[in-house]
Amino acid sequence: MVNPISNEAIGFAPLAPPTVWQGWDAFVHRAPAPARDAADPAWSQAEREDYHSELAVMRTPAMDSVFTAVRRLLLVNRRQQAGARRGLIISGPATTGKTTTMMALGRSFQLADARQRPGQRRPVLFISVPPAATPKMLVSEFARFLGMPITDRLNQTQITSAVCDLLCELGTQLVLIDDVHLLDTQRRTGAETSDQLKYLGERIPATFVYSAIDIETSSLLSGVRGAQIAGRFKIFRHRPLAYATEQDRAIWDDLVRAMEDLLRLRAHRPGTLLRHAAYLHARTAGRIGSLSHLIREAARIALTEGTERITKQLLGEVELDAAAEAQARPARPRRTRSSR
Repeated sequence: MVNPISNEAIGFAPLAPPTVWQGWDAFVHRAPAPARDAADPAWSQAEREDYHSELAVMRTPAMDSVFTAVRRLLLVNRRQQAGARRGLIISGPATTGKTTTMMALGRSFQLADARQRPGQRRPVLFISVPPAATPKMLVSEFARFLGMPITDRLNQTQITSAVCDLLCELGTQLVLIDDVHLLDTQRRTGAETSDQLKYLGERIPATFVYSAIDIETSSLLSGVRGAQIAGRFKIFRHRPLAYATEQDRAIWDDLVRAMEDLLRLRAHRPGTLLRHAAYLHARTAGRIGSLSHLIREAARIALTEGTERITKQLLGEVELDAAAEAQARPARPRRTRSSR
């Protein structure tokens, strides 16, 4: 029998998810692993592997556009007393960085709020829509983030009232909800859960930001309910990065250069990744999540196998997510890594 992989076996302590306050607050205040000199003998192999597993998130033009849009919505919503406030939906294909952008937005907002209003506040709430969510399941995710005890005796109305009251008391101004495309409003439970979201938006004096995979093609924007959402939310299209124009290539090259500058591999030749920027775009179809995965996994392989450098051949041997592999151009030749 194969022994299950434990946290101890792969060398890390479990972290609370960002969908609970302890995990979210840890994400907001967690300092990145220090970028020490690759030749530093005090930097252990495990520490170097951890460092390359969590390369910093790069700011992109899409992130800047979302930050600006939400900042403006916060100003518009600040004095509104009645009705649902204006919100934003970040929509796009999978692995284009929607959740990363939303979390970076929440982190930036919370840090800025802490500088302006120090104290026991929770200015940001971050949750993910559960699969096959019911209205009670959805509001229970709010309660779980806040650490509120939920018992079977509490009904949906009681939980909703308690959540709204506490968020008002805590001064929450930004509510981030991931994976709203999971709400199928053509089914009764999905429609009722969509109504619950609308109600929460009216009760909580905060700006709501959703992220979703291709929300324009989902049932969430169809029918009367969809018309209400469309009338209150802007849609920001989070597309894969293009590589057609000189400006497109400059943006992509800057991203690749920034990620390469973070590498701390002893035998890596600076400029290697930038030299292969076009290949990296073809492999990942311009998807930031896929690019991050490709470089981080290649770095970990280079460390564990002792080569200490990333080559084009090594990049070609890393298997990416199915979406990136399906859209990669030209087709990536299949290679098998020889045993070492």
